[in-house]
Amino acid sequence: METYTTIVKFFQDGGFFMYPIVLVLTIGLAIMLERWFYLSKTGLTNQMVWKKLMPMVSAGRLKEARDAAFKSKSSIGSILTYGLDRVGSARRRDDIEKAMEESLLEVMPRLEKRTHYLATLANIATLLGLLGTIIGLIKAFTAVAAANPAEKADMLSASISVAMNTTAFGLMVAIPLLLAHTWLSSKTTEVVDSLEMASVKFLNTVAERGVEVA
Repeated sequence: METYTTIVKFFQDGGFFMYPIVLVLTIGLAIMLERWFYLSKTGLTNQMVWKKLMPMVSAGRLKEARDAAFKSKSSIGSILTYGLDRVGSARRRDDIEKAMEESLLEVMPRLEKRTHYLATLANIATLLGLLGTIIGLIKAFTAVAAANPAEKADMLSASISVAMNTTAFGLMVAIPLLLAHTWLSSKTTEVVDSLEMASVKFLNTVAERGVEVA
């Protein structure tokens, strides 16, 4: 209970700018959770689709594999659909590879979507904290200007302590958001790398089935 009271007092003492920082935190958490669920789901779905399609490709059931890839609506399904569409008409491995690279360029924006906002929100939280502190200090100096000289030091130190709350809170929001941005960027890179690796394995499997390699 004492901890809760301390948190509430800390928030109330921070003044108006604590509320925009809370809004930034809420938006950041929403983006972080949405991206985490999306990337986790994408990774698992890609693995399942890959395990389902590759036996078909290895067995030469390319039309069946193409239909299954298209119906999966997954990132790897989209890339393999492009590749399988070109297998019948392509004479060289490069032709298939370029088609799959084109699909990867379409998929990547969906994987990277909104993640960069976290870094921006972290900067906004920090700046709002600093702005709140500066405005708090301005009010503090204005208030003590007309105060009794004997009370000025105590009033000023108390006002500065309160004004610093917004900076502290802004940093408490910004640091986790920056860590979340780094973590999600790393997770996105892992998914992209897995798609590139799957593309290479697919090309190698198709090449082994007789497609001319340039």
